[in-house]
Amino acid sequence: MNFGVIGYGYWGPNVVRNLTTLEGSQVLMIADLSAAARQRAQRAYPSIHVTADPQDVVKSTKIDAVAVISPVWTHYELTKAALLNGKHVFVEKPFTSSAAQGEELIQLAESRNLKIMVDHTFLFTGAVKKISQLVDEGALGKLYYYDSTRVNLGLLQHDVNVLWDLAPHDLSIMDYIIKEDPEAVVATGEKHLNDFEDVAYMTLYFPGKTIAHINVNWLSPVKVRMTLIGGEKRMVVWNDLVADEKVRVYDRGVETTTQEGVYNLLVNYRSGDMYAPRLEQVEALQQELKYFNHCITTGQDPINDGRAGLRVVRMLEAASESLSKRGALVRL
Repeated sequence: MNFGVIGYGYWGPNVVRNLTTLEGSQVLMIADLSAAARQRAQRAYPSIHVTADPQDVVKSTKIDAVAVISPVWTHYELTKAALLNGKHVFVEKPFTSSAAQGEELIQLAESRNLKIMVDHTFLFTGAVKKISQLVDEGALGKLYYYDSTRVNLGLLQHDVNVLWDLAPHDLSIMDYIIKEDPEAVVATGEKHLNDFEDVAYMTLYFPGKTIAHINVNWLSPVKVRMTLIGGEKRMVVWNDLVADEKVRVYDRGVETTTQEGVYNLLVNYRSGDMYAPRLEQVEALQQELKYFNHCITTGQDPINDGRAGLRVVRMLEAASESLSKRGALVRL
């Protein structure tokens, strides 16, 4: 599979590195508007053609698939151009700047029998694979909540707010694990350094009383990547920054009973064992790109296809509407 990569900034070098080492794929062209980025790419990969014009990539007859690793406001135009030129597309999250753009791209890809994969990298980590397995097996029981803190100092964006930058990670994970569409969204936040919110909180209400909360922040003095998932039977703690035991499963919970003729609710707190399941040790991006190759070759629809990306964008749009209304409930 011959790839062209558009964007060689923060994430682009990782995509190029994995594609060049992946069996069955090669990178023929890299495009970036920045002269400094082009120089870095050329030094690292002397045999790959480097250009300043993304159109050189999308129009090349030698390229089968294009990786769009550029700011979100460029995703729609670049992905559309690639699809119109018969290329499969791997596009960085979030998929598009609006749901309308995403819907158009999905229809275009389907009409031309082309694949879109949105870079929801965390779906391919050992941690998320294990958590998804536990949920599917019913080990956690009915899901009560998903609570995530994703904060750090730095990487301030100048084209999107912190929700559009960091929340897609958790929204894609929730979409994959919970497997139900949220019914409503509430979001609050504040702007401190520019015209975009740099601190934000997002709450999602799912059918069956499952609730999710996301705390994202560019102004935290420490980096935290912590997720709590509570179920009727068991609870999970996922700390992505520790080397060992990233995922811990706790056999803890609350059980309520009532007795005939007794109006007081009887509450029992269950505290059982904790264990850390063995996780698959893989580089998620490498697994994701390998899977993209497989989907193109076999015609299989990716789990993180355009429709999955669109669901995340719809949640982000609802959150933006709620932000603009100072935390008003927005139904999906």
